[in-house]
Amino acid sequence: MSARVASLNRSPGGVPKLAVAEAAVSAHGMAGDRQRDLRHHGGPDRALCLYSLDLITALRREGHPIAPGTVGENVTIEGLDWRAVVPGTRLRLGDAEVEITSYAVPCRNINGSFADGRSVRISQKLHPGWSRAYARVLRGALLRTGDPVAFAAPAGEGDGSEVSRPF
Repeated sequence: MSARVASLNRSPGGVPKLAVAEAAVSAHGMAGDRQRDLRHHGGPDRALCLYSLDLITALRREGHPIAPGTVGENVTIEGLDWRAVVPGTRLRLGDAEVEITSYAVPCRNINGSFADGRSVRISQKLHPGWSRAYARVLRGALLRTGDPVAFAAPAGEGDGSEVSRPF
């Protein structure tokens, strides 16, 4: 299966973020999405929060009541090797391009998505490869659920076509 945008999620502040069929993304984030705590969320290096539907499915199998948008991600992606989504990685999301800037540290606001109320289950420090990721938007576009997702070459490497990665 090819990687794709499984869900686009936004809210007027806080979680859960609710699914929308399409949304414009820019260096300022996703249109219609707001964050309450701008010290820890938002800004150009945290314009979007991304997460994996494959990991959400695995967490549900563990008994957690997590679903797309409940941990605050704007873009839920299906079919992408999440271990390869590390700071510095560039992704094409439909016609948009983003660069991963950091891992998102879990906070108490998302505790309800976990059976034991402990959001540290998706802490990069404690559970490498299970974290959400923040991204800056390099090229804005209108995103739609179902849009393709692919790794993109770093700036200056070719024409931006997909690069193979050793998984």
